[in-house]
Amino acid sequence: MSKYYITTPIYYVNDKPHLGHAYTTLCADVLARWHRDRGDEVFFLTGTDEHGAKVQQAAEAAGLTPEEFTDKISQTFKQAWKILGLSHDDFIRTSQPEHQQIVQELLQKIYDRGFIYDGEYEGLYCIGCEKFLQIDDLINNVCPLHPKDKPVKQKEKNYFFKLSAFREELLNAINQGKYQIVPEERKNEIVGKLKKGLDDVSISRSEVSWGVPIPWDKTQTVYVWIDALVNYYSATQFIQKAKGFWPAQVHLLGKDILWFHAVIWEAFLLAAGLDLPKVVAAHGFFTVDGQKMSKSLGNVIDPADLIKQFGLDATRYLILSQLSFANDSDISLARFRERYDSNLANGLGNTFSRVTNMVEQYGIKKSSPVRGSIDDYINSLNFNGALNYIFGLSREIDQSIDNHKPWLLFKAGKIDEVKIFLGESVAKLQLVAELLLPFMPETAKTIQRALFADKITKAEPLFPRLTN
Repeated sequence: MSKYYITTPIYYVNDKPHLGHAYTTLCADVLARWHRDRGDEVFFLTGTDEHGAKVQQAAEAAGLTPEEFTDKISQTFKQAWKILGLSHDDFIRTSQPEHQQIVQELLQKIYDRGFIYDGEYEGLYCIGCEKFLQIDDLINNVCPLHPKDKPVKQKEKNYFFKLSAFREELLNAINQGKYQIVPEERKNEIVGKLKKGLDDVSISRSEVSWGVPIPWDKTQTVYVWIDALVNYYSATQFIQKAKGFWPAQVHLLGKDILWFHAVIWEAFLLAAGLDLPKVVAAHGFFTVDGQKMSKSLGNVIDPADLIKQFGLDATRYLILSQLSFANDSDISLARFRERYDSNLANGLGNTFSRVTNMVEQYGIKKSSPVRGSIDDYINSLNFNGALNYIFGLSREIDQSIDNHKPWLLFKAGKIDEVKIFLGESVAKLQLVAELLLPFMPETAKTIQRALFADKITKAEPLFPRLTN
């Protein structure tokens, strides 16, 4: 049994959970379940990022203290993940005193090693991203992720981390496989930027009170991104179940935050003398009907709304099957409905009903188990590829029924032939259920209960027809 530590980003509490958050966390859930099924000792961490100027402003706008505001929004994420049936082992919050203590200890260690110095920073700051921007980050003089909010010119005393000192070490670590960045195009992007050179980065703010105080200078607070990144390590120091799990096997995240996770975080760990994570995996974005998800456009999809319409396991399937991990994907509620009808109601659900119905009518001769694997898909984070393979097996069963026409064979008196065929069909469907467990656990268990019962009877529909 080996240890497997998987993380999602800790989500920023200035907004409620949406489909992008759900996708990352569902991918982590699949990996966690798959590794547990193989006997690995798993620790799956998610949580919320609760400090910084943006949270401070959102709290003020809501008429709440930052503590009240973060308590409220953090609960919406906890509730969303409960509704999605996620199996995370813990939920970390950066407002936890234990986390803040470890942030300070780590910074003090890096400071004592000579990798942090004081200076003055002047530049454009995007409050939406909570980061300083370079000129080449801008499109038409605005942040592409927050085009309605002009970057603010700021000049303040900060503490800086000597990121530039780690350029060669980071390049060597990537090239030697000490940590991987996947998919390949993300690795190439990071390597290309590293080859151009690195600037030192500001790691503190002088005008943001809602944050972790710099341990040697209480007039400054830790820059929210640094505070957030440390959660992956801090969890393994104060959460009892997580102790002994560092380094992480995989950090799962969206491609917009890759630089922090694949460069700044690793340099911080090197500066502190800590092991690097094994894999940093950055997936693409969702767009909705060709447009970026945005509150102002009113096209943000709440996973809870999908569950109300399609059910829990169907929603898990629809989200995970829609995006190729490496690429961006455009989605729409209309396409979700089409996929529900074709792949779930008329697909797997129909196959399950046909097989159990015929076994009840004609009987069965049990067959040897059928073998199949999605290991390569899971190891390469190809979740939609794994689902395509599994649902392809289901379609093969359905097509085989159409080809063999067991009802005609039965009428012709070929009863043993029918029973043998149905035994093989049940064995194949049992494999489908086994492979489906990490993705659609309740559906998989329903199929298994029916097919491993002493007497197989016609099953209730797995996926009811949509009524509107």
